[in-house]
Amino acid sequence: MDVEHGERRGQWLALAGFATLSCGDAIIKTMAGEWPPVAVATLRFSIGAVMLTSLLLWKEGPQAFWPRHPWLQAFRGLCLAGASLLFFSAIYVMPLAEAMALTFLAPIFTALLSGPILKEKVRPVVFVACAMALVGVFIVLRPNLAELGLVALFPLGSALFFSCMVIANRASAGHGSALSMQVFMSVVAAPLLLVAAIMGDATGLAPIAPIVPDWSVAARCAIVAVTASTAHYLIYLGTARAGASSVAPMSYVQIIVASILGWAIFGNIPDVLTWTGVAVIVGSGLFLWWRTRKSAA
Repeated sequence: MDVEHGERRGQWLALAGFATLSCGDAIIKTMAGEWPPVAVATLRFSIGAVMLTSLLLWKEGPQAFWPRHPWLQAFRGLCLAGASLLFFSAIYVMPLAEAMALTFLAPIFTALLSGPILKEKVRPVVFVACAMALVGVFIVLRPNLAELGLVALFPLGSALFFSCMVIANRASAGHGSALSMQVFMSVVAAPLLLVAAIMGDATGLAPIAPIVPDWSVAARCAIVAVTASTAHYLIYLGTARAGASSVAPMSYVQIIVASILGWAIFGNIPDVLTWTGVAVIVGSGLFLWWRTRKSAA
């Protein structure tokens, strides 16, 4: 009974964490047109890096800042920067729920890439789930690709970066505490995003205007930094108590929260065909999770 209670508690913690992430995404979307996404991402991760670094120094001391494999941690930070920048750019121009749905390809990408990268056996069920997910992607992209062009593919790029980060997380398991793992990513992602912001402004591809944002933009970036760090901590606690396989389906609460916030704040109401595509993508992820857990059992 205690084991079941612990697993249920872990699932609720993870559920709260994933829901909080979607709330942060909605806050990011409110800044569309006020400041470029690359600048928002840079400020958000800079605040997060300072906050997490200070916390790590206080809790674990200076010795916690020496990673075992620096290049692996640098790769994790690169993936985090790429996933965040592409997703922030996507939700600036796309409905929140649709952008979120496309990022749910990440588990499929992770399952496919774990074979060639981690030398894990890729089971046939992965290819079945991948085919199902691609059908859903085409349905969701149907209006956006015609209206927005290649920008509509940003969520797919974000999902690919995120899946690479998940694989790198597996490879770095046991190399430090959960807090230090977050710090290593943040302190790499923030400078990379700053370089991207400077290059974007210099080339005119993403001019930063105004250079100094309104106080409300800075405040919202700070709020997202706090909520995202809190969300990741809740997800970590939930995973530690319930296990990764039990927590995985909880991530799909993000699409529910994103849909509610997209309708309430931005007036975005997905049509029936879009909901069909979302259901197919989510269904493919749940199918993969169910088959994986059944095989493990």
